[in-house]
Amino acid sequence: MDPERGGHGPDRPLTRAEALRCVRGRLEAAGIEDAAFEARQLILAAAGLERSDLAARPEQEIGESERAALDALLARRLAREPLSHILGSQPFWTLDLKVTPDVLTPRADTETVVEVALEAATDRSAPLRILDIATGSGAIALALLSELSHARAVATDLCPAALAVARENAARHGLASRIAFVGTSWADGVGGRFDLIVSNPPYIASSVIDTLDPEVKDHEPRLALDGGADGLDPYPRLFAEARRLLGAGGTGVFEIGFDQGEAVLALAREAGAGRAELRRDLAGRHRAIVFDFG
Repeated sequence: MDPERGGHGPDRPLTRAEALRCVRGRLEAAGIEDAAFEARQLILAAAGLERSDLAARPEQEIGESERAALDALLARRLAREPLSHILGSQPFWTLDLKVTPDVLTPRADTETVVEVALEAATDRSAPLRILDIATGSGAIALALLSELSHARAVATDLCPAALAVARENAARHGLASRIAFVGTSWADGVGGRFDLIVSNPPYIASSVIDTLDPEVKDHEPRLALDGGADGLDPYPRLFAEARRLLGAGGTGVFEIGFDQGEAVLALAREAGAGRAELRRDLAGRHRAIVFDFG
């Protein structure tokens, strides 16, 4: 990492503020969005600082070991490794979740599923049962449990490594006693009745994946991305499982691609849904379908 030019050699000491400007500039030059935020995160991680430390003492010089750590982290980000993988975690809802290459990085778009599911849980003191199909990091199920103090959940995933991450996230947030993890395809072998069934399935068309940003196509698990030729492969199975497992008055909420709304609505109706509605994310795009079977 070279400091700003100005008559000093490249190895001269850098203040935190100078390092922040330098890293931000390198990220911007590489075309990375939100470079200012990412620069702060990399410096905080490299130096083991809290955000308040960086703001309170911007003139403090960073030491040689911190600078070496920052150089290493910056090199990884410039190679387009996701920031969540570099930091090992990702904020989601009110939680900070462990993230590895074995799970899809939780995204703000998926918080739409949490919001819609919470709308359906009109009595937050009720002992609800939740099923999260293809849970990945556990993001949706754990966010719901953090809001619904009397709820319990079952979360499934086909990938043992993903379930290990989800279990760690549950323990990290004191929710492990209220969630059971099942290694299975979709909801195979799951029985009983549930009040809420949620899922963020793979819904990207197979041919589109290799056109995505390097952070996604090169680092996210393809199993969590690939929704088949048109991206819709998971939904008939998910609606069938929801019809089998939703209790009376139960609600399902699935994430969808922004351009899949009408197609997924049709699949919900074919499966016998009595009510099926699309919900939009903060950007105004269709992001979730909410449904029941009457």
